[in-house]
Amino acid sequence: MEANNLKISKKHMNLPEKVKIFDTTLRDGEQAPGVALTTDEKIQIAQKLDHLGVSTIEFGFPAVSEGERESARLINDLGINANLCGLARVLKNDIDALLDCDLSYMHTFIGTSPLHRDFKLKMGKQEVIDKAITAIEYAKDHGITVEFSAEDSTRTEEDYLIEVYKAAEAAGADVINVPDTVGVLVPTTAKQLITSLKKELNLPISVHFHNDFGVAVANSLVAIEAGAEQAHVTVNGIGERGGNASLEELVMTLKIAYGMDLNLDTTQLFNLSEFVARITGIKMPPTKPIVGENAFAHESGIHVHGVLENAATYEPIAPELVGHKRKIALGKHTGANALKAKLEEYDIEMNEDQFNQVMKQVKALGDKGKCITDADLKAIAITILGKAKEEAIKLLGLSVMTGESVSASATVKLSINGNTKETSHIGVGPVDAALNAIQDLVKDTTDIELEEYNIEAITGGTDALAEVFVITSDKDGNKATGRATREDVIMASVDAVLNSINKIIMIKES
Repeated sequence: MEANNLKISKKHMNLPEKVKIFDTTLRDGEQAPGVALTTDEKIQIAQKLDHLGVSTIEFGFPAVSEGERESARLINDLGINANLCGLARVLKNDIDALLDCDLSYMHTFIGTSPLHRDFKLKMGKQEVIDKAITAIEYAKDHGITVEFSAEDSTRTEEDYLIEVYKAAEAAGADVINVPDTVGVLVPTTAKQLITSLKKELNLPISVHFHNDFGVAVANSLVAIEAGAEQAHVTVNGIGERGGNASLEELVMTLKIAYGMDLNLDTTQLFNLSEFVARITGIKMPPTKPIVGENAFAHESGIHVHGVLENAATYEPIAPELVGHKRKIALGKHTGANALKAKLEEYDIEMNEDQFNQVMKQVKALGDKGKCITDADLKAIAITILGKAKEEAIKLLGLSVMTGESVSASATVKLSINGNTKETSHIGVGPVDAALNAIQDLVKDTTDIELEEYNIEAITGGTDALAEVFVITSDKDGNKATGRATREDVIMASVDAVLNSINKIIMIKES
């Protein structure tokens, strides 16, 4: 598909010529509850972010601990291409800690909203401004690139916010950052705020939006439409509370819908997402856009047919563009085209009757809420391929009873050459009891012995399909294998044995 089909009109936008991506996974992302990254983990994530091509990596908060400073030094020694940024409050000690790591990029902040001024800082408006100016000037005197944030800017009086930012600009700041600290913006107010600030300020504007209402990416996009030149993001959108603007979602929307060349290797996105999810322990939901397990998965027959003909019918972008893979899922919505495509992928050839049997079993499992995996489908198909072409013996009914301190019993009803027979037997377990009953019923037709019995759960979970493989023989030395795949272990065992017996009967009659 041509990306131009998705591009939007830029007629009423104030889009910058270039947008920079500032990644704060290692700092704000690590503030997600339960996440604590080791130095080695930070190094690995930083390297992957650098390979992706982000402009700036905010690694952490140097003043917090010696471990943070050691991480900064080690990452700095890697010689990465991205700017390596450290966070600092408007305090000399924080800035000195950053200088001690030999960093040249600082993100500094102070709260400006009435809530922060009155309850956290206990400062007046002018004192807040003075603190910001002193810190910026000190950092600039030491040759540091300064990005200044008015914390909780989106709940700060707009005239005062402009006053703070103008003071930071006059003090020598290089970038003005607008943090939506508790994620209260919506796209309309985000665009209004950035539009107002662009009229008042000369410095590049960066945005740092939180996702408390699920609109951090949307807010970032409209801020860029209003002229913001940089956006703060995290991998998978991780962070405090509802997280931050998602790197992969923002990057791909800018690339595809806005046609922006961010100079990023987007094929690294899926790998990066999986790595960060694994390291942090924060798993992504299957429906996560761009990088989720189901982002390029299709089950509906109509959708699969369209995708197989032309992927663009039901995919906005090719999965390869983000390093992902297309997946044809199987379930109750599966159509013939999807099933045929899967079987061709496995190089399994079937006649029409066999194909219909596979389809029937897939649909039946789907109706029970089972998601059929590739391994499940292979087992089902191989089982059906291995079935006897003619069935002299068919199962008409099965009932089992088992429990503690009693013998398991099974009642089996079979059709044997058109005649109905039924009997009950006990055994050491329900499977053994059922097989004993079968042996008793078929002894007049063919006297069989079970030589081998193997059972395996195909996938994990209590709803895993059971694959049973057996070998039976008769007194004349004829042997046959039997295989069955069912969600019920007892039924799979019975099916496998009957399949094997029917094969022996065919051998004897040939």
